[in-house]
Parts: sequence; C-alpha cells; structure tokens
Amino acid sequence: MSDSVGEQWSSTLTGALGRRGFLLAAAGVAALGTAACSTAAPVAAPAGIPVLQPLAGSAPPNYVPATPTNVLWGRLPTRGSRPVTTVDNGATVVVDTISHEGVLEDQGKDPVAYFTGQGVAAGDVLTDAAAVARQTPHDGPGPHVITGPIAVRGAEPGHTLAVDVLDLALRVPYGVVSNRHGKGALPGELPEQWDGRPEFSRWFNAGGEVSVFTPASAGPTGLVGSLGPATFPLAPFLGVMGVARDTDALVDSVPPTDAGGNLDVNDLVVGSRLYLPVRVPGALFFTGDPHMAQGDGEVALTAMEGSLRATLRLTSIPPGGPAPRAAFTFPFGETPTHWVPIGLSDPDGPEGGGNQTSLDLAMRDAVRRALAFLVGDRGMAAPVAYAYLSAAADFQVSQVVDRTTGVHALIRKADFGA
Repeated sequence: MSDSVGEQWSSTLTGALGRRGFLLAAAGVAALGTAACSTAAPVAAPAGIPVLQPLAGSAPPNYVPATPTNVLWGRLPTRGSRPVTTVDNGATVVVDTISHEGVLEDQGKDPVAYFTGQGVAAGDVLTDAAAVARQTPHDGPGPHVITGPIAVRGAEPGHTLAVDVLDLALRVPYGVVSNRHGKGALPGELPEQWDGRPEFSRWFNAGGEVSVFTPASAGPTGLVGSLGPATFPLAPFLGVMGVARDTDALVDSVPPTDAGGNLDVNDLVVGSRLYLPVRVPGALFFTGDPHMAQGDGEVALTAMEGSLRATLRLTSIPPGGPAPRAAFTFPFGETPTHWVPIGLSDPDGPEGGGNQTSLDLAMRDAVRRALAFLVGDRGMAAPVAYAYLSAAADFQVSQVVDRTTGVHALIRKADFGA
C-alpha cells in the first residue's frame, strides 16, 4: 500500500484475491478516478495468518482499539454520542473491529469457550472480543459490535465524508457463517426445516441457531475460506461504515440508511472509497460488522464474519469539492474501476420486517441514483443515461437479509475514458 501506517500495521490481506480482492488491492486508493486497473499476475500468498491481538505501547498514531468503552453493541452512534477520539481532516486511522459471531448470546456470550469448542487454541481468541462479551452492554436491537464514533475536525452537515479503505487485515484465521430462525432469504423455511435433525447437530449453537465455523488459510494463490469440499477466495470488507444520523432516538444497527451503516456492499474492499453525507458536526464515523467474504445477496443471513483491522483515511469534503454531487445526499461507492451508486428499499430504515416488494424498491432506488449520477456528474442527457444503464451497467443485490434490502450499481469508469 502507499500508506505507511497501513504497510506497517495491517498488510496481511493485500494479497487477497478474487474479482474484488486482488484487482482492488493491486490498484490501491491512488487509482481512484483513473482508468481501469491492470490484471497483472497474483502476488505471492502470505506465509500465514497471524492473530492480531489489540496493540499496546507500540500502537501507531490514531489507533482506535475495540475496547469495551470504545464500542456499542446492537445500536449506532447518534448526534449526542461521545466520540472515542477526534482526528484531523484527512487523517489515517487504524481501527480494530470485532465480529459479533462468537460473542452473541445464542453462541454462549463467551468467545473463548465458543471458539475453543471449534478447535481454536485459547491464545488465538481475541482478548478484546472476550472483554466486550463480559463488559459491554448489549443494549441495542441489532447484533453488531460497532467501533466508534470517530469525530473528524472540520466536518459539517452538508459535507460528504470520503472513507478510503487503505488496508484490511484478518485478525484471526477463522470466521463464522450463521443462519437464524425467522431471518435470512428463506425465513420460516431455513433453518426451521433442520430443527431436531441429529445429522446437523454439529452446527447448532447454544441457542439452537445454526452457526458454521469457517477456517481461513493461505492457499497457493491467496487467502481462502473453507466450507466442506469448497474453498473460495477471501475478499474482506467492512459491512458497516456510516456516520451519525441527526437524531437522539435509538438507531438499530441492522437496517442501512441514508447515512450508511449496514450497507453490506461487497465491492468496498481494499482500494475502494465510500462517500457518506455528513449529518452532524464532526461526522461521527463508525464501523463494524467485519466480513472476510460475502456473496451478492448474503442469503443465509451473515457473510463469512470475522474480525478485521482496518486502515482508513477520513476526509470531509465541502459542497463543490472533489466528490460526485450524488455523494452529498446519499452513500456512494467508488473503486478503481467502477462508480457504485447504492440503492435501498427504505432509506429511512424500517421499524419492522421487510416485504415482498423490498427488492423491487431497492432496484428502483439504485436506478434513480445511478441516473442522478450520470446526469448530474457525467453530463449525460437523461434518455441517454437510462439507455446506457440498460445496455452497459450491472445491478447487483447487495443483501436481502437486513430488512432494508440493498441493490448497488456498477458503472465502468473505462466507458467514460476515466
């Protein structure tokens, strides 16, 4: 990576492969706004996956550990939240994130017991995860452990916060994929059909839900996860990145909103940028829900969830600054090769469950936001922009499991000579 802090403290994952992992890691954040990145030969796989416990005296500047006092569990920061730290505009931060998998009540709320039961050595269980399980109140309706908020000096409502993902390092060589009753793409069908079946008992957790332990390893071409006979490339990203909403009401960590949060856009890997419209002074950025790999849709309920150490650059951009116009009103992604307008079925966040029309609503929202970008930022006539989206853009299902459904567009920069 071009960022020295990222190189020093979290370089484990820059060799991660796959359509998203390798291409974006190879290009890096410096390539944003340039032509499509090269498809050069894969870099050598790392020798192993070390366990990244919390840093102590040798921590880099702007290191944010996931201590019990630095995290929220199940809810998101709001306008009155106390920042855990304040950084200069444009600063690089190193943020530890903790996966909720292995920490939740249905898994025993004891990550040491849960993961040693899966064959993990006790010393390879994160000490901060164990501390959060013991000390942090689970006082929100969602499952996620959220690190932050981080205040950015000079960030004001009307700005957009550019979050550059400089590096994402696996903190442990394992993750978990879970499916819980009444949730996922097939609520009421799975895992309900597996209840009481002894041949599946090895995957039932302490609460009777289904959690599948998933090892990570260094394969011949990069880092991979293993599920049964299948191995697949890891492409880590942060499922939750957001800024505080301008409210004092409790904000559930599950549904994504117009301030970001649980977007689950799996293109936001190393080398990407996410723009978040600032709602409150200081922006109050937060992150969590770390993923090691996720397919489009995230159908079971969770991705391959696993703790990550993130190196991020936080830059607040005022109106008229170097950012897409669309990024000042709604979350907007960018990779070295694509612009990524993000659509949601309910940008305000639902209070209850979704419905059969939620995917249609998310798709329509994504198309409208893609049109707004092409017309407002690329200068296309609206009929031509709509025709282009039909002829050349891809629309992918971000996730269907977070009550607010997500669809994001992929618009190739190369089509516009960028």
